[in-house]
Amino acid sequence: MSTVAHRARVFEGKRVWAMSQEAFLAAAALIAAHEVRFAPELVIGLARGGVPLAREAARLLGVPAAEIRARHNVSDLVGLQATGEVEVDEPALDAATTTARRVLVVDDICGSGATLRAVTGLLARSGISARTAVLCRNGGADFPLHTWVWPVADWVAFPWEAPPPPESTPLPHPRQVHTTQETP
Repeated sequence: MSTVAHRARVFEGKRVWAMSQEAFLAAAALIAAHEVRFAPELVIGLARGGVPLAREAARLLGVPAAEIRARHNVSDLVGLQATGEVEVDEPALDAATTTARRVLVVDDICGSGATLRAVTGLLARSGISARTAVLCRNGGADFPLHTWVWPVADWVAFPWEAPPPPESTPLPHPRQVHTTQETP
């Protein structure tokens, strides 16, 4: 387990965003289309939330997907702040990347960036080139993501989680990705 400094996630408390399955599939297609230039040899989904995106992006890119446990929230309670303590299944990460030199690491949301920072740090130490992509990026995240779809400042309910509260607000249909670094 590693502890990293991070900014606190931002929760305006105005709404709970709800992502539909259709919006998810459209977002995954946008991410895969953008990351095709990187030519990843493997897509790693950070379990639990990144696994659906990894499977869909890998299918679209025609490469394998791997699931790696890297967690830093102790529960899925709405508004829970991150601890900064990240547990990564390093043996599984090493096993998944034995032949891959270019890896796309995906997750459902970048809340603080601690989880992505821990995983990409381990990959870099192994000489693996990694890019990161998420569906949602919280306004408090200071991690330099490569690609994301929705900037958010409130909690997001994803299609593979428990149904959102009835008063939730649907995320708009995605039209483009956001980037902080150009694809090589």
